[in-house]
Amino acid sequence: MTLFESPEAEWTSRMLSVLRIVVGLLFVQHGAQKLFGFPAWPGPPVQLMSQLGVAGILETFGGLAIVLGLMTRPIAFLLAGEMAVAYFQFHIRKSFFPVVNGGEPVVLFCFMFLYLVFAGAGAWSIDAALAKSRRANRPTPSHDRSYAHPR
Repeated sequence: MTLFESPEAEWTSRMLSVLRIVVGLLFVQHGAQKLFGFPAWPGPPVQLMSQLGVAGILETFGGLAIVLGLMTRPIAFLLAGEMAVAYFQFHIRKSFFPVVNGGEPVVLFCFMFLYLVFAGAGAWSIDAALAKSRRANRPTPSHDRSYAHPR
């Protein structure tokens, strides 16, 4: 393989898994801050039934699902939406530019999750294990013509 050749699909899928795991672990920290005050949360405790509380639940448990690669596509879609709402509700008021309004992490998370919606979870995931199990348990089509419908 040279610098300009595409890597083998096996390694591409593995690195997608690494990317998914790192993004999920980083995202869980934001939720844990809101729900558990760890790492240190700069504000007062968050009420669970508030908008920040729901965000904390989504970030903690959605992030864990992303780390595990469980239901990656639908959960990533939900989390991308959460990040889009956070950006347009809180950050864009301060400035149009993410580098000025503190919204860079929000934009990055949003587009990373949007990427996972289309790319999937990668090889090292519960989603991949379930798909492999389903393929292994799928009955093979019979080539016996005695069961064919009459014409």
